[in-house]
Amino acid sequence: MSDLLTSDNAAALRAQTIIEKLLHTGTVAVDELAAQFGVSVATVRRDLVELEQRGRLRRTHGGAVPREPLLYEPFRYNSSFHEQIDRNLAEKRRIGLAAAALIQPGETISLTAGTTTTQVTRSLRPEANVTVVTNTVNVAMELSHRNDVRVFVTGGFLTGGWFSLVGPATAQALSQFFVDKVFIGVNGIDAEKGLTSLHPEEAAVIQVMVRQAKRRIVVADHTKLGTVATALICPAAEVHQLITDSGATEAQVAPFRAQGIEVLLV
Repeated sequence: MSDLLTSDNAAALRAQTIIEKLLHTGTVAVDELAAQFGVSVATVRRDLVELEQRGRLRRTHGGAVPREPLLYEPFRYNSSFHEQIDRNLAEKRRIGLAAAALIQPGETISLTAGTTTTQVTRSLRPEANVTVVTNTVNVAMELSHRNDVRVFVTGGFLTGGWFSLVGPATAQALSQFFVDKVFIGVNGIDAEKGLTSLHPEEAAVIQVMVRQAKRRIVVADHTKLGTVATALICPAAEVHQLITDSGATEAQVAPFRAQGIEVLLV
């Protein structure tokens, strides 16, 4: 019995490592994984088959790549959509992994709309045992197959920008939840001007999510630092932590540190 438990634990650890490596690099190779884990190629292939059946990846000849959920199928030939997805993708994946690592079992978290918060969603650990509150349809759909995650998705008017729901019904639903952490995607974050969004309705919804959270964490790649968009979400001083990528310069992050914001470079 103990040998079986040990084997199951080893398989679970390999699975988590494979998913994290995929999110870091965008691809994995069977031979490299076998050497890394010290197991046979056949064992790694079985791991990949199981992960594919669970919807976590798509197998390729000799390896695997991340699986793009079917909900994005209508956008297959939409070049502007894919440009938005692919922009600074490696950086967003690293940010997503770092953010997900902060989430503890039993917590209730909220996620705003955006490509970077989507990476946080995809990076949730196996057996996360968390509750996710979101106004974002794609986040809810991507988590719908996971038995270890409870998902509350608001009502509201669906916007075309990034699958987000907005309006009075959205704000009302979000106001009913107090969460441990909110992960905030932004169009810009500036030490003086604050967190900003391109869309006033989206900013109004995020304001509620920020107000309801014990800990407020911005997830934004370095191109968003020092940028000011149209609508104010909140002052930068209301944020506890900023997770950005290592492409950010010291000059970019110093003003946030000066305000007491914890900055994590990944």
